[in-house]
Amino acid sequence: MRTDSISPRAAVVVGALALAPIVWYGLTRSGTAGVFSAINVVVIIAALLVATGPTKGGDHHDHVSA
Repeated sequence: MRTDSISPRAAVVVGALALAPIVWYGLTRSGTAGVFSAINVVVIIAALLVATGPTKGGDHHDHVSA
């Protein structure tokens, strides 16, 4: 499987699946570690969503270089 065939948004959704084992770990083992791990995963997913999302302002082809 080639990695360039996966869209960034699909990769973010797959990354969100990482929350399932973290919830299980937090409920069965260490609640504090589970909470901190879940926060880390949510921050990473949010960063990926921002990085792969559409940009405002479009292209900058109107800018004249001096």
